[in-house]
Amino acid sequence: MRFVKKYWLEMLMVLPLFAYLFYFTFIPVLQTIQISFIDDKSNQVSLINYESLFSHIDFNSALFNTIFITIVGITVQIVIALVIALILKKKFFGRGFFRTIMLIPMGVPTLVSGVTLLFVFGQTGYFNELLYRLGLVSTQPYWLGGGFESLAVIIFADMWKVLPLTVLLLLAGLESIGEDVYEASSIDGANGWKKFWHITLPLLKPSITMAIILRAIDSFRIFELPLVMTGKNVPVLSTFAYEAFQRNQYGLSGAAAVILLLIIILFILLYFFIVERKEARDGR
Repeated sequence: MRFVKKYWLEMLMVLPLFAYLFYFTFIPVLQTIQISFIDDKSNQVSLINYESLFSHIDFNSALFNTIFITIVGITVQIVIALVIALILKKKFFGRGFFRTIMLIPMGVPTLVSGVTLLFVFGQTGYFNELLYRLGLVSTQPYWLGGGFESLAVIIFADMWKVLPLTVLLLLAGLESIGEDVYEASSIDGANGWKKFWHITLPLLKPSITMAIILRAIDSFRIFELPLVMTGKNVPVLSTFAYEAFQRNQYGLSGAAAVILLLIIILFILLYFFIVERKEARDGR
């Protein structure tokens, strides 16, 4: 009671937030989990939805596509973001301008970026026009019809949209490394590559870990880009759940959503165990 009397105003102010999270997040998640265990035909509790899910060829394809987009996309993003962050850390004329325009893709809504990139990678888009003018193709390849080329296009589209966030995380990590460390290594005769390999990368490891886990959580939830750009040609977990719901297969949709939820929870737990525990151990 003493705690309530002391912090009653603070508790009152955060009450709307908790009410929002409870009714619009917690309750829907519980209902989705409940629906995933209900047979649509008999309305009985069973595991039939999960059995159907893992034997469904579209779900296996969606699971593979989601994991492929996440692993390959994050690997490419981290490498490119690290290169950009290293460039933006250096002092040069117009650095502030380039740091600012780098953030522009973050302000573009995902649906708008997906539609925009359709003009680039569509069959009559700018990319095919460029390849044709360079003499690399004689026809108009369809990049969004499924297969690895469509996955590559989605990875590129996702990277264009969220790369600034990864760059910011790595740039913040680079800015936290003191110049005295590099000066001491220069006195010891270290060249640029040795400084990068033995100083920058080890000290940047917490930022890289944080970027990988946060981007993995976000990448597993990818929905708008594959739906807008490829329709049903490249299913991912979220679009599979959405389309099953559209076909009134609520149990199957709920089971797919629960699998996606478990994957995201796994990466959230990894984030807390790896990043937050390290920061607590370091006393930050």
